Amino acid sequence: MTGSLTAVALAGLAWTASLALATWAVSLVRHDASLVDRVWAILIAGAGLVYLALLPAPQTARGLCMALIGSAWALRLCIYITWRNWGHGEDRRYQAIRARNQPNFGFKSLYLVFALQAVLAWIVSAPFLPGMAAERPLGLLDALGAALGLFGFVFEALGDAQMARFKADPANRGQVMDRGLWRYTRHPNYFGEACVWWGIWLMAIGGAGWSGAWSIVSPLLMTWLLLKVSGVRMLESDIGERRPAYRDYIERTNAFVPGPVRPARLKP
Repeated sequence: MTGSLTAVALAGLAWTASLALATWAVSLVRHDASLVDRVWAILIAGAGLVYLALLPAPQTARGLCMALIGSAWALRLCIYITWRNWGHGEDRRYQAIRARNQPNFGFKSLYLVFALQAVLAWIVSAPFLPGMAAERPLGLLDALGAALGLFGFVFEALGDAQMARFKADPANRGQVMDRGLWRYTRHPNYFGEACVWWGIWLMAIGGAGWSGAWSIVSPLLMTWLLLKVSGVRMLESDIGERRPAYRDYIERTNAFVPGPVRPARLKP
């Protein structure tokens, strides 16, 4: 069984590598490395669907539920990011990466951006493998995991919808979004996304037991990326300089986990 699981896992890696390579080719034509953001979620959920199709054992309700949550999360996020970025060209984060890696960034982006994201996406897909391979009946951890995953999906989608509606109103230009879920966390979309992957991991443990505990690398990696790499830290690295009102928002609002609004600090 271990050998077959390894072969299935490698098939998942082949999926993420193939889609990343195809997206890289399009990015050369479009001069837009940020296209990788549009397929990031599809890389992950697609690997899960590869496992679902190739695992030798008949799929249980757990495997199908994991696939459904992962696919719904990926489809919504792919559509939302594509819609949000349509017609805006390369994201400024990738413009900065491009400027730092000239000349020949087009070739360098193959390994700096696309290959890296293919490997990271494959790692994040890890809980699908033990969870979908398990034949245990559904239990409490599955219920908790599914509930947490669905909560995260709704929380992230609601946060994105609130931000999109805020930005669509010309009266809000230059203002800080601190309404709805954004009143209690500066990044409800990231918090919701982390919940999705902790929930999927709980389902993997529900099926595989502690033999699947190794797949905790997935939610740990996703949470680290959201907090320290491409998420909170990168987005807020210079926003206080560009938008002074955001500094006040930081003082009164949690960065990630929702919490009560803190009172504004008195200015001397």
